Amino acid sequence: MNRIVAFFLLLSGLSLADERPNFVLLISDDISYNDLGCYGSVDARTPHIDDLAKEGILFTNAYLTTSSCSPSRSSIITGRYPHNTGEASELHRPISWHIPSFPGSLRDAGYYTALAGKDHMTWNPAPEGKTPPREAFDKKFGAKIKGNSGGHGNWLTALAECPEEQPFFLWLAALDAHRVWDGRHEWDESLYGPKYDPAQLTLPPAFVDTPATREDFAAYLLEVTRFDYFVGQVVDQLKKDGKFENTYLFVVADNGRPFPRAKTRLIDDGMKTYFVASGPSIEAPGTISRSLISVIDIAPTVAELAGIEKPETFQGRSLTPVYADTTASIRPFAFSEHNWHDYEAHGRSIRDGRWLYMRNSRPQLALQGPADSNKSPTYQDLLSAAESSEPLTPIQSDVILTPRPEVELFDTQGDPHQIHNLAGDPAYSTIESRLSAALDHWIEKTGDSAPADISMDGFDRRTGDQTFQSRDDYQRAPAGSDRGADKVNHEGL
Repeated sequence: MNRIVAFFLLLSGLSLADERPNFVLLISDDISYNDLGCYGSVDARTPHIDDLAKEGILFTNAYLTTSSCSPSRSSIITGRYPHNTGEASELHRPISWHIPSFPGSLRDAGYYTALAGKDHMTWNPAPEGKTPPREAFDKKFGAKIKGNSGGHGNWLTALAECPEEQPFFLWLAALDAHRVWDGRHEWDESLYGPKYDPAQLTLPPAFVDTPATREDFAAYLLEVTRFDYFVGQVVDQLKKDGKFENTYLFVVADNGRPFPRAKTRLIDDGMKTYFVASGPSIEAPGTISRSLISVIDIAPTVAELAGIEKPETFQGRSLTPVYADTTASIRPFAFSEHNWHDYEAHGRSIRDGRWLYMRNSRPQLALQGPADSNKSPTYQDLLSAAESSEPLTPIQSDVILTPRPEVELFDTQGDPHQIHNLAGDPAYSTIESRLSAALDHWIEKTGDSAPADISMDGFDRRTGDQTFQSRDDYQRAPAGSDRGADKVNHEGL
């Protein structure tokens, strides 16, 4: 539906706007999929998201396109792979000016849209004489309020201010659980329950077991639980207002936990996301779907459910077949990227629901994680252990491994932490060849590339301290720029 059609629908006083569904996207910052109770965490308390999953669909094969904050959000809001968004494939860089967002498309069709919490998405200005697509949001609400630095302090305000005469879309974005941890200083047991006991936690296997690491992980879990509480607040308010039955909700993360062997990595702890969806057209609420999906599928899903034409720039596929049948398949593969996020990197991956195939064009460099993780007690304790006589396990050693394999293949069912590389094993050559060919096809059709002059390290790899004075010191052309990838709309399948 274009702007002219939407304009005349609104002028005509038709009831279409009142009858169309609402949409709410609730997105956390830096939380891995397996740190929710409904995804198997033995420690994290997430009762509200767990309950929402009982009213919708819990997806167990949902993947991000990148495990990096602003690139991930830019990918979701445009429905495009990171390298197809332009400079935005790298942290803190803008989306190409001509690329529309799905909230902007909703505005064109008469929806009210608002963002409350973390934004982290920008667009390049349009060249003189050019008209950019509609801006994504009618209104933006701040991320922090007194006593709450978690990004969700204005969520209910944003919901309350939605106009009664229009359907709405809300992008509700937490700062939880991004470092540095402020949740422990703002903790309210009457709202969130007791704090976690570090001594009782089950640490992820890549961590070295020290008191400081346990304190670090406990502080993180506090923010996971605080995020869950505010998701529950939104759901409860929608029900009180009588709007829940006509609202589609999506609960996702932008990337994995900000710890070693998670955030920025192509493996599951970095790239797999929890994905809980609810809404009126879901035929079997309370079910689990193993269908392979990508976060770029949100944009076309919303477009279809809102009754608007899918913009040609969207590279994802609608989830509506899965809403009707949770066993439905909408895509054969999910693709992900690792581009610059504090450090030089270029990696690509493909999944088919069981097998994960990855390529790394910077095998000489470790994949230790982003700078904020490197500053953490968890990473520093791991380094100290590596430099002592204490032996590390293979999964711990992987954090600092150099050189790395250029190609890796994992059976994610039999090897959930992706430790045993099967690439080059003749027994798996058929699987490896099939995934390699599909990845080549995606790279070619979507205009991807690995620039010869790639963005360099901007932080010390050991300490996480900043090493540059300005972006010109490290910033170079992003992936796909030499092939005009921001103008390519092919989905790569």
